[in-house]
Amino acid sequence: MLGIVISRADTASLTIKEALLAETEWTEAIDESIPDTEGGGTVYRGDGVEMREFDEWHLELERPADAFGDISLLIFASRHSGETGPLLTAHHTGNFGPAEFGGESNSLARACPNAHAAVVTSLDEFAPDGYEVGMECTHHGPTDVGAPSMFVEIGSDEQQWDDIDAGQAVAQAILSLRGVEPDNCESEQLEEQPRCRHLVGFGGGHYAQRFERIVRDTDWAVGHIAADWGLDAIDDAETDRDVLELAFTMSNAEYAVIDGDNGALRPQLTERGYQVVSETWVRETDGVSLSLINELESEVGEIADGLRIGEQAQMATETDWTVLRVPKELLTETVGADREGVRAAVQAESIGFMTAEGGTRPTGTVVLSGKDQYERIIEELISVLETTYEEVNREENAVMVRSESFDPEKASTLGVSEGPAFGKLAAGQPVEVHGETIPPEAVQTVEEKTFSLEPDSTD
Repeated sequence: MLGIVISRADTASLTIKEALLAETEWTEAIDESIPDTEGGGTVYRGDGVEMREFDEWHLELERPADAFGDISLLIFASRHSGETGPLLTAHHTGNFGPAEFGGESNSLARACPNAHAAVVTSLDEFAPDGYEVGMECTHHGPTDVGAPSMFVEIGSDEQQWDDIDAGQAVAQAILSLRGVEPDNCESEQLEEQPRCRHLVGFGGGHYAQRFERIVRDTDWAVGHIAADWGLDAIDDAETDRDVLELAFTMSNAEYAVIDGDNGALRPQLTERGYQVVSETWVRETDGVSLSLINELESEVGEIADGLRIGEQAQMATETDWTVLRVPKELLTETVGADREGVRAAVQAESIGFMTAEGGTRPTGTVVLSGKDQYERIIEELISVLETTYEEVNREENAVMVRSESFDPEKASTLGVSEGPAFGKLAAGQPVEVHGETIPPEAVQTVEEKTFSLEPDSTD
């Protein structure tokens, strides 16, 4: 069941309420067990959703979920204030540091990372023309909600708070959360407990652009975010430890991304057993089993050290792979000719592969699910050779290449002066020097090479 909190003190909340009532069918009931000011009185119920009204501002409420009974997710339909223009936004609630606007100091509400990612997508879909869609760091109360929750908001001033089109967009986005789980967790073969594709965010600005990119571009969801100003507000070391721990607990997360230079933070998190990862790591692991990622990083190399995830990873299992090395001389030759093409070929056929130079250059180590993938990589590398050499002939375990090219030194030895004559010979045309015809073959150098196709040793 999805719960929706409406605040009578909030103009935008009332606008969203009217849009919700128009958007789907509701039945009305009277709840006399609690005061009308605290979610009682008229209650609106629809398919998989219940809406209640409160007199207080949302951020001043304490355990509003108790008014609803058994709900899995609670949404505060709210306004956003700021100098940001027309904006639809969503965020989790809590206080890193003193509680200046509701809730308790150094306390966080239970986040709903998966639902939060889903509502950002829905806000994108329904936003009226002229409205931007964003997400914010964790800020303000309430901190004791009673269920996973978030604010979904219309910003940023009275003109937008009264805008029925914006209200309709937020209403549609909220209703799209019916049946959406608060968390994004996967049960895997090697794990006794489900692993959740959740991150806690640290650092950056209020509008959390790095974490918004992660939510939009990957299957990872983001729970609580402590912006730079939130980290600065934590008042002492002991509280620091407690609230950092709470950020993971209330996000159901094991992973963190740090935005910016917060060097002292990383050891504090790793000492507590949390894994600090980069945005690159998050993007590489998009859609891939976390158990497989752990196995690859343990057996092959870490993403931080150049491991990149191939397109075959989404179909692989933790045990269904082997590590090979593409022959060094062949790889060096083809990378020199077409680095991007070689990388694309290796990525397409592999589960993972090691790289250098910021992930742009394959270094030879590949993780494959079978011999067919190795053969297809070799075929692509031979195709690269065919763009460089005039003759390319493959035998069972080797490929021979041959090319002929104009040799300026040979031409000079035969008395040919630099200039137009060089150009004719390079283009395959004969020239005449002192009454003697010099054919292009006389000034050509033949280059022949043989490349092994057998995998190099991985020792």
